[in-house]
Amino acid sequence: MAFTGKARVEGPPCSSQVDPLAALRAPDDPPWDVYLTGTVFLDIVFTGLGSAPVRGTESWARGMGSSPGGVANMATALARLGLRTSLAAAFGDDHYGEYCWDALEQGEGIDLSLSRTVPGWHSPVTVSMAYDGERTMVSHGHEPPPEEPAPDCPPRARAAVASLTPGRGAPWIAQAARKGTRVFGDVGWDDTGAWDLAALPDLRHCEAFLPNAEEAMRYTGTDCPRAAAHALTEHVPVAVVTLGAEGAYAVDRRTGETASVPAIEVEALDPTGAGDVFVAGFVTGSLAGWPLADRLAFAGLTAALSVQEFGGSLSAPGWTEIGAWWRRVRSVEGQDPSALGRYAFLAGLVSGELVRPWPLRRAVPTIGFRRSA
Repeated sequence: MAFTGKARVEGPPCSSQVDPLAALRAPDDPPWDVYLTGTVFLDIVFTGLGSAPVRGTESWARGMGSSPGGVANMATALARLGLRTSLAAAFGDDHYGEYCWDALEQGEGIDLSLSRTVPGWHSPVTVSMAYDGERTMVSHGHEPPPEEPAPDCPPRARAAVASLTPGRGAPWIAQAARKGTRVFGDVGWDDTGAWDLAALPDLRHCEAFLPNAEEAMRYTGTDCPRAAAHALTEHVPVAVVTLGAEGAYAVDRRTGETASVPAIEVEALDPTGAGDVFVAGFVTGSLAGWPLADRLAFAGLTAALSVQEFGGSLSAPGWTEIGAWWRRVRSVEGQDPSALGRYAFLAGLVSGELVRPWPLRRAVPTIGFRRSA
């Protein structure tokens, strides 16, 4: 799908300008739209590298930015889409931990009442080098505190995002599901090589499972991502398989819906966090009650907007970027009407006052500067 263009915003977004769940909210709702837990990293991103670092040489980057990473990528993406987000995480008691806490709580409006600062534990750090649309990452950190960052009893929330780990369950996931929380599960590469769905005990508590194509095919023993998606619905109601440059495919066993949405063609600068943004977009559409195809299209759009920026949480789009993109693509002559129609549902969400002059710019914060008095 040959939509192009970048949407960037000046300064960090303090709060969403759109509440996608406004029509559904009621006095007895859970206090949070989404709950999640995990490890927060400090991400340091070097940009403007001409090529990958070469052994035995020194490379100079034209730019550098820093931001909270790890689970903070997902939390930020959710918050910027207007979802009331609660994060339980451990933070180091160093300057990095203080910076990440402030950036998430004050900058993004994420609730950290279930998080804690751990004395004597320093923040994990990831250095990411972006070049030619790819990335190389180096991380450092000690073992996280022995106490589980997730509380024994997770808070009431409409949804939760859970990272499933082969061979290990997380008690909070089952507890959340019993409370009626809709659990959306993603997964990383299985380093054990077993690729056994039985080794994901918490999958049975999930409403949706969102692996990439390679993961989905390995877990199901199929040689086609679409066949893998259908096979996964034997284990979870909704299966969403991301196909990289080919878009995404989803199946909803309960409704019989299937959806295939091609990727939006963009200039990809840094894929860091794009998977998290995709999941955040799909969760947003699911909680809003959109049809499967709209949820899939919105997830793909938010991910496409994110890869046009450097960094993980820094690149997550908000409604300003989405509105600006929607106005831009409609103004370009020669667009495929059917392709535009796929995103027509955005018209009811973004209004004129959300759109700033095109193109927009995103400020990249960096730690280390003195705060002005």
